[in-house]
Amino acid sequence: MRNDDTQMHVRGSSLFVDDIPAGHDALHAVLFTSPVARGRIRSLDVSKAAAAPGVAAVYTHKDVPGLNQVGHVFKDQPLFAVDAVEYIGQPIALVVADTARAARRAVKLIEADVEKLDAVFDPREAAAKGLIHGKKRTVVNGDPDAAFAKAKHVVQGRLASGPQEHFYFETQRALAVPGEHDTIKVHASAQSPGAFHHHIAEVLGIPMHKVELDIRRLGGGFGGKESTAVWIVAPAMAAFLLKRPVKLALERNEDIATTGKRHAYEYDYKLGLDAEGNILAYQVDLYQHAGACADISLAVLGRSFLHVCGSYRIPNIRATAVSCRTNIPPNNAFRGFGVPQGTFAIEAAITRAAEELGLKPEVLKRRNLLKDGDTLPYGVKLSSVNAARCWETLEVSAGLKARREAVEAYNKAHTDTKRGLAVVPVCFGISFAQTALNQASSLVNIYVDGSVAVSTGAVEMGQGVNAKIRIVAARTLGVPVERVRVDTTNTSRIPNASPTSASSGADLNGMATKYACERLRSRLLDFAAEQLKLEVSAVDIKDGEVTASGKPAGLGWDKLVKDAQWARVDLGEHAFYATPDLHYDMETERGRPFAYYSYGASLTEVLVDCLRGTYSIEAVDIVQDVGESLSPAIDRGQIEGAAVQGMGWATMEQLRYAPDGRVLTGVNAYKVPDIKFVPRRFEITLLKDSSNPYAVCNSKAIGEPPFVHGIGAYLALGDALRAVRRDRDLPSLPLTPEKAFMYLHAPAR
Repeated sequence: MRNDDTQMHVRGSSLFVDDIPAGHDALHAVLFTSPVARGRIRSLDVSKAAAAPGVAAVYTHKDVPGLNQVGHVFKDQPLFAVDAVEYIGQPIALVVADTARAARRAVKLIEADVEKLDAVFDPREAAAKGLIHGKKRTVVNGDPDAAFAKAKHVVQGRLASGPQEHFYFETQRALAVPGEHDTIKVHASAQSPGAFHHHIAEVLGIPMHKVELDIRRLGGGFGGKESTAVWIVAPAMAAFLLKRPVKLALERNEDIATTGKRHAYEYDYKLGLDAEGNILAYQVDLYQHAGACADISLAVLGRSFLHVCGSYRIPNIRATAVSCRTNIPPNNAFRGFGVPQGTFAIEAAITRAAEELGLKPEVLKRRNLLKDGDTLPYGVKLSSVNAARCWETLEVSAGLKARREAVEAYNKAHTDTKRGLAVVPVCFGISFAQTALNQASSLVNIYVDGSVAVSTGAVEMGQGVNAKIRIVAARTLGVPVERVRVDTTNTSRIPNASPTSASSGADLNGMATKYACERLRSRLLDFAAEQLKLEVSAVDIKDGEVTASGKPAGLGWDKLVKDAQWARVDLGEHAFYATPDLHYDMETERGRPFAYYSYGASLTEVLVDCLRGTYSIEAVDIVQDVGESLSPAIDRGQIEGAAVQGMGWATMEQLRYAPDGRVLTGVNAYKVPDIKFVPRRFEITLLKDSSNPYAVCNSKAIGEPPFVHGIGAYLALGDALRAVRRDRDLPSLPLTPEKAFMYLHAPAR
């Protein structure tokens, strides 16, 4: 299928926020932000900035016409600081000027007297001091204490996984254009049309029907544009007050320094196994480095918490999770939404246990894989489990046994370089863990010329959701996909839309589109049967033609639609979909939070230079369960992209913070995987004969689950490093070349 977005991207003709004409009278906004991680604002003088050349206005919390809040879950994040600041980069004032350069010059003239207070940057310290968001969560299943007492082998340890910068191509930005009757239209690079729509209305103090949020596409999001609304709301407020268009766009280093990241975690774990290597008990404590405001951290923590078992059968478990309030910019969503962090601990624990038992990790993992009838810690009894099928397919397609033997032989024959190998299974729950978000609407209009327009709440950010929705609409209506266009995501057409995240964009919006198209198709079939004087059961629409008993009826789609219009048949339909049978009780930590599970398995192989600590990812083989794929090309691309991004998180992507909380890592120092980092052998296999009645057209979500395969890079590197020495604990994630070098060459303890 021709993907219009892909062709436009290649040609450079895709339109983003910066490409929208702002008008001759447009202004530019720049934020003045906190210079300290925690402090009390004693005085603020913006007079010099307000008088600077080209400046139209300088706004603070005193100028907010409505509610000075953009907190996503809790009302704990002011748009502009009032009398205190909680992190470096927290907005204090907004300068609006004729040009971005004039605004940036004026920002430097703002004088703020901020009393510096003690700040907390360590999540364990924050937890010890009671500085947490929400409540500590605990789930217990079975009798872990009794199981540990019976265990033949018990391993325990402490781990940490680091933050990750989203590094989307298009930085945070928005263009706000005021309209008549105090209305406003905002063009934004945002993943949450419904939530951001609400934030804008609240801050402006106007009803939501006076706000229109329009999103054509994002230049990448990865979760970083799901929750923090500051960069959307601030220019909207300025445009509303000044009655002129206002644009705000962060520079790259500004974006890195002030936006949230993937949450860093720290872990304490304890794993008990019997003599044969069957897991008996698991205990894990998760400390999430959330940042100064709750943002969306509790939802991310919830997913980590619900995935602490990874893809393994664990009959007795005790897991605790706490979101730690620290003085850094509030962290937010990132592809995988906490699942990679929750899975990392159990993968590392099993790898450690395998070493103690004298087994290869893949042997222990295969022995403990989930199967039908197993129960997860929160009470869900599993069925249609494809964990073993993915693993067995990988064993054959990748030649796992021979590859392990080759690694062992290589390491015996070489001292300056070592190879490492790791297998990672994936079990990823699909649905928003917050039940209320599992809803979507679709508006489908058939025009008199036979063309079709679809509007949904899904946001296109490079993942191909619009292409999949086109496929669903075309397939359901029975017309060529070229007849279908997916319109912009617009709050005036589709209100109250859930975020495009949690791999649910195609599932929810695709199902709503299918429902709408089914109703339209039924209406047109009734009309066609009436025209042809046949029973409805004998009439069908295929490839843009009406058929009667399987044969062409001489009635094309275009004529059918035109005749239906003249016969006063309704050619528009709105449909709504809510994922059924979802529920969860956070008091008992029991329920059914996910509609279904996505499974996978991967083999990662690496080569380490033992003198320098440098390494290369030599091969990655992935088997992924995608159900009945709507678009194999899109799904393969998503698997590859997610896996590479996961490998980046596990290996090279490292952010540094100064002792005072400043982000030290800028665009020149932050390393992301490039084409040279991608392994030469990169084999993707879509699991055959898999179906899924819980999602649109029997497909399965694909955007986020493959990210977990990236953990294999860390584990494979660990496998190679342990072939050199085992007297030290492995470094934390990411396992950078510097950490590998220090591990290899540090003195023995």
